[in-house]
Amino acid sequence: MAGLDPATQRSRVRAANDSTLHPDYKSGMPSGFVYILASKRNGTLYTGVTSDLPGRLQKHRDGKGSAFVKKYGVTRLVWYEEHPLYAAAIQRETSIKRWKRAWKIALIEKINPEWEDLLQYWNM
Repeated sequence: MAGLDPATQRSRVRAANDSTLHPDYKSGMPSGFVYILASKRNGTLYTGVTSDLPGRLQKHRDGKGSAFVKKYGVTRLVWYEEHPLYAAAIQRETSIKRWKRAWKIALIEKINPEWEDLLQYWNM
């Protein structure tokens, strides 16, 4: 999360790798997804991280994912990236949250120029 101090970030990374704290911990190394949601093309953006992308998106769409997403109607999956380690996904999310908006838009449009909802292509 943007604006958090480095000590907080380190503890999030430790928690992600601790099998007693992370419910999706499998075979010692959980994977993770970094994702960007949008309210519409060039609309409000939300960056998040999860180990279960379809499940997390369903929570967002049900209004149970985050207060920000619920308030601003940010439910369209416009970009995502998978990482073999959850800790790496957290680091990438933290980095992207610090980016300028224009950089995030360029990242989205590189793979999704029409700002389609990518969840429709997800094999569930």
